[in-house]
Amino acid sequence: MTDFYVKGRDIVLKQADFDLDETLDCGQAFRWVKTGDDEYHGFFLNCELTISCLDRADGVFKLENTTEQELLTVWKSYFDLDADYGELKRRYSEDETLFKACGFAGGIRILRQDKWETLSSFILSQNNNIPRIKGIISRLCEHFGGYPDFTDMAGLTEQELGFLRAGFRAKYLTDAVEKLLSGEVSLEKAAEAELDEARAELMKIKGVGPKVADCTLLFSMHRLNAFPKDVWVKRVLEQWYPNGLPECTSGTEGVAQQYLFHYIRSL
Repeated sequence: MTDFYVKGRDIVLKQADFDLDETLDCGQAFRWVKTGDDEYHGFFLNCELTISCLDRADGVFKLENTTEQELLTVWKSYFDLDADYGELKRRYSEDETLFKACGFAGGIRILRQDKWETLSSFILSQNNNIPRIKGIISRLCEHFGGYPDFTDMAGLTEQELGFLRAGFRAKYLTDAVEKLLSGEVSLEKAAEAELDEARAELMKIKGVGPKVADCTLLFSMHRLNAFPKDVWVKRVLEQWYPNGLPECTSGTEGVAQQYLFHYIRSL
């Protein structure tokens, strides 16, 4: 049960195993901006929030200008507040490397984002860095007055998306829009299907490979067994797990991936 109380127009939340930097600036989502010491401002679709950490030791956070209803209907799910990450880390501690990784970045939580926003964001993220990705997405939201649904982008050509300055990625975005509108690709089907089938469904879109598909499945559909592999994660597997991740991660490989990804980059 989420532990919180209302203080004026704010919500004060107590939440273990939650770090703002590790969760909001780790490459899961691209609409959060650090606005102060342990403070972020951002959006879930077009629901706006400023969140800050008041006490790191006790895990106390303030959600500004937020109602209890917004916390319970939007942010509780978005930040995955009902999940017991402490228990996951206890399971992972059976493995020496994962024990160290969880100790390094133990405040990561897997965000529950919107399916289309996540898919389109990771299409735009390919061969790109986080500041540039945030810039492209900011221009997209500015143009549409918020994050557009794929239906809002119907009929737009690659040339008409020139304002994004997204380069070759624009044609992948228009292909995604066309295939979702036609029903050739279904985000709902991907959310329900077995993992391999779900990945194949998303990979019908031009430019969507296994990594973008797995990021979409993990960060928006909460498919915790999805395991995105970039150059860093491939190094993790080569260095520590040539025969695959240990049994203690079974069914939650995507969570383990996040801890390991940040750990290996620190070495």
